[in-house]
Amino acid sequence: MSKSIHISDEHLRELEHEAIFVMREVAAQFEKKALLFSGGKDSIVLVHLARKAFWPSKFPFTLLHIDTGHNFEETLKFRDDLATEFGAELIVAKVQDSIDKGRVTEEKGINASRNKAQSVTLLDAVEEYRFDVAIGGGRRDEEKARAKERFFSHRNEFGQWDPKNQRPELWNIFNGRKNPGEHFRVFPISNWTELDVWQYILHENIKLPELYYTHRRKIFKRNDVYLAWAPFMQLKPTEEVFEADVRCRTIGDITCTGVTLSKAQSLEEIIAEIAATRVTERGGRYDDKRSEAAMEDRKKEGYF
Repeated sequence: MSKSIHISDEHLRELEHEAIFVMREVAAQFEKKALLFSGGKDSIVLVHLARKAFWPSKFPFTLLHIDTGHNFEETLKFRDDLATEFGAELIVAKVQDSIDKGRVTEEKGINASRNKAQSVTLLDAVEEYRFDVAIGGGRRDEEKARAKERFFSHRNEFGQWDPKNQRPELWNIFNGRKNPGEHFRVFPISNWTELDVWQYILHENIKLPELYYTHRRKIFKRNDVYLAWAPFMQLKPTEEVFEADVRCRTIGDITCTGVTLSKAQSLEEIIAEIAATRVTERGGRYDDKRSEAAMEDRKKEGYF
């Protein structure tokens, strides 16, 4: 590996120690704790860090997955296998249930997605299971709205986030005090970059879904984004489905998860590819292209 993309073990250990410290603070300050698990690389790294932080004690967090019903099958299988391997409680909250109950209205049309509907399903799950904290894999380098987050992100009684009213975090002192009905989102890997995550995955030999490695898949192109094709997705008359060698950089709902044309079949090749790219990790996320403030608007409503 070239020196230009080398990250020292010391750098990774500092990030690991910081994340573990934050997780232990969560365990000390909160009663009912969830770890938001999507089956993506960041949430997988969180599970790995949590296991390290509390070993040999039992895994201390409930895994909470918000299932849009339009997820990759590979992700769901990986989720179930990981929960079994770690002996973790897994709660799956389904967007379809929210639709059936009339809590949300499903989008229609060519660009329809259930991604935004996840916010309601998540907030309902937080209330139903009385979680007072939910750990997420958000990182400040992902997107400008993410960059505004503290480690401990306060949410009001409606589950909403106010970026202008956050608590200071000085000398690693985290304030988890809250009123009844309020909760926190906590982001232990806030200071990590995408490259840090991949270097850590390589260093720790962490298993990932095969979606992250180059594979053959049916895709189509929409507004300069390559999207994986699924039978429930509508196509414009000018769009054609074709097969290509692709991989995912970030995984979510199929309708908005962009894929990358790639030949990278190993962690080393992925790291080299990321180091050379000029496209941000979420540059291929179709949901972020709905408006300039798409992510921030969703976060204010209760999104991850």
